[in-house]
This record gives sequence, C-alpha cells and structure tokens, in this order.
Amino acid sequence: MKKPVVVGFGSALVDILISETDAFIEKTGIQKGGMVLAEEHELHAVLHQTTAEPVVVPGGSACNTMIGIAKLGGHARFVGKCGPGEMGGLFETHLVRDGVEARLEKSPTRTGRVVSIITPDAQRSMLTYLGASAEIIPEDIQPQCLEGASIAHIEGYLCHQGDLIHHIQALAKRSGVRICLDLASYTVIEAHRDKLNALIGQGIDILIANEDEAAAFTGAHTDMDQLRAMAKAAPIAVLKVGKRGSYIASQGRTVHVAGVGDGCALDSTGAGDLWAAGFLYGLSRGYSIEEAGKLASLCGYEVCQVMGAKISEEGWDRIRELARQLEAGA
Repeated sequence: MKKPVVVGFGSALVDILISETDAFIEKTGIQKGGMVLAEEHELHAVLHQTTAEPVVVPGGSACNTMIGIAKLGGHARFVGKCGPGEMGGLFETHLVRDGVEARLEKSPTRTGRVVSIITPDAQRSMLTYLGASAEIIPEDIQPQCLEGASIAHIEGYLCHQGDLIHHIQALAKRSGVRICLDLASYTVIEAHRDKLNALIGQGIDILIANEDEAAAFTGAHTDMDQLRAMAKAAPIAVLKVGKRGSYIASQGRTVHVAGVGDGCALDSTGAGDLWAAGFLYGLSRGYSIEEAGKLASLCGYEVCQVMGAKISEEGWDRIRELARQLEAGA
C-alpha cells in the first residue's frame, strides 16, 4: 500500500544561524521572537555586526516540517521556488538527501535566506530575505502537486505572497485533501489578519499556533480561551505552550499533551516546524490526536537540543522508537 503523502507549501529558504545577546537584538531593531521581511543588503549588515560564527542550513517552515515527516518514514513532498548557485544547490541537495520529494520551480533570482538570531533564552528572531521564494505564483502550483496527498500543509508566511495561499487552499479543497494552516508568527498575523480570516472562513481542517500567535490571532489571554476561539475556526485546533506541552481540541473535547524533558533548550529554531512534522505524520498514519500529540512533543523537544532545525540521528532513533510503540499499541 502506498504511503499517504503530506505536501508542504512554503518558502524555500536557507537559514543562517547566529548566537547573540538581547543587546544585539535591540541594536539591530529586529522584533524579538518575530519575523520581519528585509532586503538582502539588510541581512549582510546584520551579519557584519556579529562576531559569532554562523551556521548555515536549509530552512523554511514547511520545508523543515516535510523533512521531519520524511525522517519519520513518511512520504513528504515540498513545493516551492529557489534560485541558482550554491545556496539553491544546498537547499535542493539537502531536501532530496533527507528523503523529501522536491517539486521546485527555478528562478534566476537568488535563493531566499533567513538570518536567525538565537539569544541565551533559546528564542529565535528572524530577518528574512524571500528572494526567489517570493516569485512563486499560482500558475506554478498545479493539481499534480497534490497527487496522492492526504494533507496539504501551508505555512502562514505565504500570506506575504499575494493570492498564492488562497490558490493552494482552493486546489486542496477541490482535491479532497485536508488543509493544515500553521499561523507561523505573530508578526504575520498582525500584518495579514484580514487574509487569514478569509482563508479560515473558506475552510481549513487543522489550525496550529503557539502562545504568541494564538494571542495575536484570538485576542484572548488564557490558554483555554485561545483554544476555544481556535476550535471555532477548525475541526482540529492546536495550541503549543512551550515546555508545558500542547493543547489539542477536536470534536468537542480537549486533550493536554505534556512537554518532554526538563524544558531546557539550546535553540528553539524549528521547534514548531518539527512539532508539526510529528503531528501530521501521526494523523496521516491514523493516530489518535493524543498519539499524534505525543510524537509531536518528542519531535519538538529533540530539535531544541541542537542548533538549527536538524535533529541528531540519536534523536531520530528515539522518535522512531516512540512511533513504533504507538503503532504497536504500546
């Protein structure tokens, strides 16, 4: 039997990670914990101000999620647009190496990049140059992109790109594919509230947010008030609450999934993306929401123990073992 496909739609980006102080964040003027768009020269200006050694890895929210699903043994497909040269080659090579089916449109524009500044509290603040990823248009995304798909995963960052996100939603609905929307960042919500409301009003199946995003989206101040508001927007609503775990609402009931470990983190880059990988992999395999949440929680924990959105092989061994136990009914 063929594995159900999870298709990720997002920005093809390369992450440039630097460890810095809160004072450095203040000096650059970047919003801590958020994501702001920038021109390429602005990224260079920030990098020239740091003495930290950068770590360069393929990134982008939906891309990270698809890699996680593939590493779990699922069938993941990524749809996006990248540029030529070293950065474009790095992105595509790593995607394929990690087992993801790549559907990449090409552009002469340079591949997008993100300077992600990691502070001692493991928070990441991002300055993003979209580059070639911003040039993907509705005509680039055809019905074949969803062939064999069970879930279409859309990163909220695509709100920055005109009507593209609505086109993907419409295509998925016509194909009978469940739609997952990750709200991505509170800065995205603040900039594109009307577009997000319209998207949700037309129907999505899974809505994922962390505490900052849920507060910005709902205007509510407590976990349960935020979750109740999100549950009105989608049949499955997920509120991630950091080391406290997550709350998942579905079919009139709420499940709390405890966090893993002692809550210590080296870097939170990719934590939400890999959480989504575990959750969507589980749903695509028929897990209950509790089981999918447990797998997601371990994925989110493991990625926080390393720099960047790449879990160690030892970490993946622990995650796959939990998946085996869940599938065996242990």
